Amino acid sequence: MTALTLSTAGAATLRADALVVGVAKGPKGLIVAAGAEAVDKAYDGKLAAVLDALGASGAEGEITKLPAPAGLKVPVVLAVGLGSVPEQDESYDEEALRRAAGAAARALAGSKKAAFALPLDDASAVTAVAEGALLGAYAFTAYQGGEKKAAKNGGPKQPLAEVTLLGAKPRDKEHKAAVERASVVATEVNIARDLVNTPPNDLHPESFAAVASATAKEHGIKVQVLDEKALVKGGFGGIMGVGKGSENLPRLVKLSYTHPKAEKTLAFVGKGITYDSGGISLKPAGHNETMKCDMAGAAAVFAAVVAVAKLGLQVNVTSWLALAENMPSGSATRPGDVLRMYSGKTVEVLNTDAEGRLVLGDALTKASEDNPDAIVDVATLTGAMVMALGNRTFGVMSNDDAFRTSVHEIAEEVGEASWPMPLPADLRKGMDSPTADIANMGERMGGGLVAGLFLQEFVGEGITWAHLDIAGPAFHEGAPYGYTPKGGTGSAVRTLVRLAERTATGDLG
Repeated sequence: MTALTLSTAGAATLRADALVVGVAKGPKGLIVAAGAEAVDKAYDGKLAAVLDALGASGAEGEITKLPAPAGLKVPVVLAVGLGSVPEQDESYDEEALRRAAGAAARALAGSKKAAFALPLDDASAVTAVAEGALLGAYAFTAYQGGEKKAAKNGGPKQPLAEVTLLGAKPRDKEHKAAVERASVVATEVNIARDLVNTPPNDLHPESFAAVASATAKEHGIKVQVLDEKALVKGGFGGIMGVGKGSENLPRLVKLSYTHPKAEKTLAFVGKGITYDSGGISLKPAGHNETMKCDMAGAAAVFAAVVAVAKLGLQVNVTSWLALAENMPSGSATRPGDVLRMYSGKTVEVLNTDAEGRLVLGDALTKASEDNPDAIVDVATLTGAMVMALGNRTFGVMSNDDAFRTSVHEIAEEVGEASWPMPLPADLRKGMDSPTADIANMGERMGGGLVAGLFLQEFVGEGITWAHLDIAGPAFHEGAPYGYTPKGGTGSAVRTLVRLAERTATGDLG
């Protein structure tokens, strides 16, 4: 993990491999952002003019590198775009700062130390810059064969080793707390990314459960793991129905963090399909290569409960990891089979590639038995949600409109794009089955909403619930941008942590 420090040293005196400054679009041209006054002075007040001559526009995330003048203790100045200059008496948008810091950290991969002289108006800005830098410095190199070999083979450079924030105050309680929080959250987001990026031959239900168990115990989180024998005995027909076709048999993991003064309890439920071939309803060619990411929901709820424990939040949080590998074999569930879920309901399986809702159904029912104040499930559930909202936005559904609004607003606040989605009652009829209580497929149109309606059937009566379909943003196949890398993104972790924080303080709208 990249080291993060605060410094009151001046930008002109700190020694580092690079110095990061912000530049923005002003009404009359480029503006050098606050925090970089000493750097501008070293360029005789002409830094904006130099950047303009080099083609810089100030657009969000735009990177421009230039040699440092003699007055600085660094060899390189890196200017990163912040977008438009904010209105008078307003600060830069936190997400713009987060993305700028992330883009800068990513551009400095291979460097040992960089000083960030970006605008830090308050503790929130400190959190945003720190979080963005730590998330942007991420790289998944576990399978690259070492730093030198990876670089020689054209692989990724090692992440930026150290980030120093200039202008933040090491002895200021708010600034110190902001950096500590950012470090915890970014660390857990990056762990979720690692899990998503790990090849499925190394990350299967049993090994995922082992990783979660070992980590949880380090942080005082209680662990319960149900193996295939316990799942059969307990009547978890959904999880077993999905996982029985694989040699790597399923697991249901319960991770429980409790605080002695907590007044509220949250349950997080994650879809953990460690590899999804589609089962007997095999996916077509070209759709299997990234299916190691189908456990991103479980990775998110695991990372979130660990972050909550590290932060010591005054709220009880239980994370449920519904882990299975969906494979075709002689023992696999067939289209037309009927499964008896943990709730007792029967489900006619019309498509074995609609497996996520089956494992979640069992986990939601089990989570409901603890009668939490709210349940949030997270899943890479449907391609239909990607069609509706694109690759960067997740859908939020709920049985409570106010809670749906709160979750959406929290996601936007932490920089995770989301959109509230309905649960139209008329779509439920499409899942009527002549054989069972419900089918696992309904109308093709509105497929993401149909999946949400299916899940709602397994939430305990009277329990507030929200469903996050992160199928789009969980795995990024394009070029990196801002603090978002190629591959696993850690989507929803920050939303869950902020939800826990709001619940702990009673500040949930």
